[in-house]
Amino acid sequence: MKNILLSLAAITLGGMMLSAQNISNSEDGKYTITNGDVTMTIDASRGGKIVSYKYQDQEVLSQFRFPNSFGSTFWTSPQSDWNWPPVREYDSMAYEAYPESDSLVLTGQKSERFGMRIRKSFSADEKTGAITITYTIINESGQIRQVAPWEITRVPNGGMVFFQAKETVPANRMKGLPFTFEKGAAWFVMDEDRANRKINADGKGWLAFCDKGLMFVKKFQDLDPSQPAPAEAEIQIYANPGKTYVEIEEQGAYTKLEPGDELSWSVTWYLFPYETEAEPSKAALKKALKTVRK
Repeated sequence: MKNILLSLAAITLGGMMLSAQNISNSEDGKYTITNGDVTMTIDASRGGKIVSYKYQDQEVLSQFRFPNSFGSTFWTSPQSDWNWPPVREYDSMAYEAYPESDSLVLTGQKSERFGMRIRKSFSADEKTGAITITYTIINESGQIRQVAPWEITRVPNGGMVFFQAKETVPANRMKGLPFTFEKGAAWFVMDEDRANRKINADGKGWLAFCDKGLMFVKKFQDLDPSQPAPAEAEIQIYANPGKTYVEIEEQGAYTKLEPGDELSWSVTWYLFPYETEAEPSKAALKKALKTVRK
């Protein structure tokens, strides 16, 4: 079986420490990884979603309980392959969870429609306080599939999202978002609007969210503009109507998978105190860049 690995040279998965005492689980299918002051909770019974990500007792993910409005999930791209709703085997059906070396591994069910399944591996780095999630798309069909990996993380509508980009463009026939371009980055200070809004952007392999004294940074593969799936992008930001939630999303390269192939792609999460006002600033950009260069 051929394994295709998409990762950053700067992300070193070796040497990460995840001992038995770092993982706890409950009878309702939830697993919690503790790494210093940071905790991440994954619900194996609900699509292997990340349902909580906290610094001490402060939550950074959306806790709405309507479908497709909370936590962090994983889909395959492009969305045009499956339209809506998300593929149940990837997004909402139960995953099998088990420890493997220094990681917590969750394996999903094979999609009846597409013949693929998703595996998720969670590893904590005690030195940096980060948690890396490696998503693997496994082609168990008898056909060639062409897909890209896609992480969708929902945060409360408050604070600010930013990343390095020169422009953003409206996506999925939706209204765009009022990004500003200054101080070396693209900035969206969250607001309220009655419309569904979404943008695509070519970033630099990271994006950040600030709110209520915390900064949440995600690091991932930096794509060339030719690498995303059709009508998709390295970075996508979606704002749900009203004061609800915002999705901060990133995708990997659009890749051909022969029958039996696997495609692996890693995203590293950081969460730490950041007491400065959530507004565009050189200090916020400097802090994010320092984080992703660890």
